[in-house]
Amino acid sequence: MSQTSATEASQLVEYLTEIECVAEDILTSRREIIDLDRQRNKTREAIRALQQVKEDEKTWMCAGRMFLKMDKEKAVTILNKDYDELDKEIGLARANLRPKVNKLRDLEKKDELKGFDLCPLTPEERKSVENLL
Repeated sequence: MSQTSATEASQLVEYLTEIECVAEDILTSRREIIDLDRQRNKTREAIRALQQVKEDEKTWMCAGRMFLKMDKEKAVTILNKDYDELDKEIGLARANLRPKVNKLRDLEKKDELKGFDLCPLTPEERKSVENLL
């Protein structure tokens, strides 16, 4: 094997290793999003179940490794905060996924995905568009 072919082979290995690392990072991020979404759905289910409980009853809630008996309203408040926090984490994870996918496509010498970086209109922007129409 000549010096140039050995150099080319090592560059190819480095290139493929970099692609693999970025792809693995994308898969890890997607798994994280799926896990967070499952937690969010379980929290939503718990909130719905607590809505069936009578107003003056106390309910059991698992916090870490402990079970606590508390008022229904307080439990719902805590679960709503958890739900909102999970929603934010999912949004952040999805936003961080976009640059990783773009980097992988760049490494693969593919065109950037069209429409992948689109964001929904904010309520103010939506009102402005409605006023124009």
